[in-house]
Amino acid sequence: MTDSTSAVAEPAADSTLTRPFQGPSPYDEYVHASVLNALQQPLTEAADEMGFLVTTQVMELWFTLVVHEWQAAREAFAKDNLDAATDAIIRSGRALTALNASWKPIAALTPTQFNSFREAFGRASGFQSAMYRHMEFLLGQKNAGLLNNHRGDSSVHEALTETYRATSLYDEVLRFLRRRGLPVPEKAVERDLTAPYAADPGVVEAWREIYATPRHELQALGEQLTDIAELVERWRFDHVMVVRRAMGAKPGSAGSAGLAWLERRASRPVFPELWTVRSEL
Repeated sequence: MTDSTSAVAEPAADSTLTRPFQGPSPYDEYVHASVLNALQQPLTEAADEMGFLVTTQVMELWFTLVVHEWQAAREAFAKDNLDAATDAIIRSGRALTALNASWKPIAALTPTQFNSFREAFGRASGFQSAMYRHMEFLLGQKNAGLLNNHRGDSSVHEALTETYRATSLYDEVLRFLRRRGLPVPEKAVERDLTAPYAADPGVVEAWREIYATPRHELQALGEQLTDIAELVERWRFDHVMVVRRAMGAKPGSAGSAGLAWLERRASRPVFPELWTVRSEL
């Protein structure tokens, strides 16, 4: 007799789900899970190194998706396709939200835990992430010196150089606004694309006109971009806090200023005029 409290037997699997395949399953051929799951190669026996590796690799995947969406939005703005542009921006916001949540597995590392594997990655540093550099360049935060880390890998260097020389996402937004008749100054859209973007009072006025006009069709765009700016700035702040907690103010692994460099970067606003205009409404 079967005890009434015993677990319910698992239903038989559908035969279509248990069929054998010649070679990898279609799922693995599409997702490449076996490749992804083979990429974690800890160099120490430290219990926390696996979490650090997985977290870092997951962040790289989110960087890739964010870059993909921002490039799609940039191209859509250049074609005056507001619907496609804003759809891509909204998708990138969801990806950024997931990216920010990726800090959780390593956010509470103590100095002892971090030091248990830190020396193993030698000169490696997140500062060297090419995909994150694509993100920064797409935000208009250009710096020619940051291309140097990638000169040894011609394909990576070539792709990053292309992003460095091209319009940023915000450049295309401002060009779009100007074509829509907003008072974006010519100098703001004809600027040196390889220079870091600098806030312009004329751009503030363009956003002020949008926000001061009841039910202006581009207010939603302003808020969507502000969402992106806030998410990026939160990611930077969380990065500062994770590093501060795990290693304090010690120099970074690649010889950078570590915490001090991260704090300077975190202080730079994304899409600055969208923050300034709020004081003028």
